[in-house]
Order: sequence, then C-alpha cells, then structure tokens
Amino acid sequence: MQKIYVPPIKSQGIKTKLVEWIKEGVSNIKYDRWIEPFMGTGVVAFNIQPKSVVLCDNNLHLINFYNAVKSKKITAEKVHSFLTSEGKKILQTEGKYYYEVRDRFNDSGNPLDFLFLNRSCFNGMVRFNSKGKFNVPFCRKPNRFQPALVTKISNQIRNISQIINSGNYSFIYQDFSETIKNTNENDIIYCDPPYIGRHTDYYDSWSESNEFFLINFCWRKELFSCFLLG
Repeated sequence: MQKIYVPPIKSQGIKTKLVEWIKEGVSNIKYDRWIEPFMGTGVVAFNIQPKSVVLCDNNLHLINFYNAVKSKKITAEKVHSFLTSEGKKILQTEGKYYYEVRDRFNDSGNPLDFLFLNRSCFNGMVRFNSKGKFNVPFCRKPNRFQPALVTKISNQIRNISQIINSGNYSFIYQDFSETIKNTNENDIIYCDPPYIGRHTDYYDSWSESNEFFLINFCWRKELFSCFLLG
C-alpha cells in the first residue's frame, strides 16, 4: 500500500482507510478537475493528488486554514513553535488556557488557533453554536501537546503543504449547491456529505431532506461522473 498522508485537521468519519478503494474506483475515469462540495478533512484529494483540485466547504475556518497553508502563512515551523508554546500554557493552567484560546478564536478566527482547538478539544470535534461560535469543551488528557505529537502535527502540515503547492489546489468557502452548479462535463465530483442526523462534528447539521436535495440536484444536473458517499 502507498503511504497515506493524514491531514492536520481532525474529524470523525475521516476516510483514511477508504483512500485506496476510492482511488481504485476512479482510476479509469478521465477528468480535468477533481471537485469536492464537502471538503471535510480533504484526505481523499490529498492522497489521490489530481492535477487540478477544487475543495469547497461551508466551514469558513476550515477554508481559511488551508488557504493559509497554501499561501505559506502557516508552515510546519510556525506550527511547531506555536503548539509548543501554547501547549506549555495548557499544562501550566491544567487546561484552563484552552478556554482563553477558544474565546480568542471566536473573536479573531485565527487559523492557528483553529488548529490548536481542533487538536485539544473533546474528540476532535468541529462544532459551532447557533451564533457561529466554536463551543467544544477541552479534552482532559495529560501532556496534550507533548513533543512527539507536536512534531507529528508539524510533519502533517509539511506533507500537505508540499502536496498543495505541487498541484493546482483551490479552497473555496461556499454551499455545496453552488459548487456543483459551477462544474462541467469534464469534472469528477466526489461527494462525502455529513451523516444524516449527526449534529456534533460538522459546521451545520445535515438532515434527510438535505440528502434527498443533494441526490436530486445531481440527478437534474445529469452528473454521471459523481462519486457519492454517505
């Protein structure tokens, strides 16, 4: 098996174990662009590594994070220094500092704070309240940012940055329907929508009506090169 590159932003339901299967499923399909209306972790695109990729999501913070990686405002070195420094404060305050960072992020939306919260919150959830504020509590584990983990996350940033900058990657904040509208017959659309009824791990909830809308929308567009999981 090829090496699987794991993205730095965690999420439940990541398709790490399905990458090889998905890659095999699209291996004989010719396309110009790889389109994802639901980027999520981005693990599939980052490992298949098409020449031209459009990754979209309605979580603005996720898109801002990867655009910062793309522009090299976020680098492996910056992440290593940031998480080492912030991790010490977590230990010194027995986790109370986490809530200072959470308040700071909810005011500024800093992409590095987003990474910090994602890697230190309960179960790696990405959840926001009705006012758009990140509200996941702290995950109380000793040595949350021990050196080995900081190095691992930094290496993930380095790997994904190299992948992004070796191809033509676009990260766009928009609703899935807008993403699909802007496709053409030479694109392949990989859809991995949120699970129906799950309200804990995604920016917005996803209902059965959303699921039917997506399927009918793709059918009306005659998107026969659409790879749909769910």
